[in-house]
Amino acid sequence: MSDAIHRQAERHFAPWKNGGGETAEIICVPQGAGFDDFAWRISTAKVECSGPFSAFAGVSRNLTVLEGGAMSLTVGSGAPVRLDTASGPFAFSGETPCTAELHGAGLLDLNVMVRAPYRCAVLREGEALPEAAAPRASYLFALRDLPEMGLQKHDLLDLGEGVPTGMAEVPADALLIVIGEESDG
Repeated sequence: MSDAIHRQAERHFAPWKNGGGETAEIICVPQGAGFDDFAWRISTAKVECSGPFSAFAGVSRNLTVLEGGAMSLTVGSGAPVRLDTASGPFAFSGETPCTAELHGAGLLDLNVMVRAPYRCAVLREGEALPEAAAPRASYLFALRDLPEMGLQKHDLLDLGEGVPTGMAEVPADALLIVIGEESDG
């Protein structure tokens, strides 16, 4: 296990790729990569008004609302999907046009973006861990303070390659992010 903790308190928000909101990068692989050449990127974003999301050709996205109001995402010509803090993670293509419509107050979300050949899964409390081949990377995102793990709300724990021995399901009040390659299991 890596044991590297990426602290929420150390994040700085910057404009979205399209300038329509703000994002705080948590981790980017390879380190220092830009929006057009990362393998995977984990970030939080403030969505404070309705409008289009940035386009990311060749990227798969996974979004989870962490706090605040609700929004509906319309991806391409599909039906709007309503997301709020009770919703599960929502996966969609980064290259397909996507528009958000806020329903009330702004929100904070977690974004996981991967570029082929990588794929990701974002799992909530109580969900069983995937049985596929060992992941290339895994992370635990704290939804509240988890003092028993040394985490504060919205910290990200780098679990390294694989999932810790003995972890059979996602712990309470956390999200597990698992990144693998398309050729894995």
